[in-house]
Amino acid sequence: VQLVESGGGSVQAGGSLRLSCAASENIFNFNAMAWYRQAPGKERELVARINVGGTKTSVDSVKGRFTISRNGAINTVYLQMNTLKPEDTARYYCHANILSREFWGQGTQVTVSS
Repeated sequence: VQLVESGGGSVQAGGSLRLSCAASENIFNFNAMAWYRQAPGKERELVARINVGGTKTSVDSVKGRFTISRNGAINTVYLQMNTLKPEDTARYYCHANILSREFWGQGTQVTVSS
């Protein structure tokens, strides 16, 4: 399984970015797909998750600003990020799991300047 992220970059606070995660296989084979992020000196944290049934969850700090979605036709999961804040600066990783098997992408950097 390969997960390839894209869409990161540098934006000013208040701006938007859309991250994409292209999977090498049918995304409905996974129990769930998610976006994590890791800022320098901090632990990796879950940002948003969508399970195979379509149920979405997200961390409180991004509620109302970030939205996870998917397009099964092209095996891609997205993270739409609006009203970005400097504290959103991190490397963002795509994650998928099939039961206890986990798969990670290489990550894409998001930098938000004030």
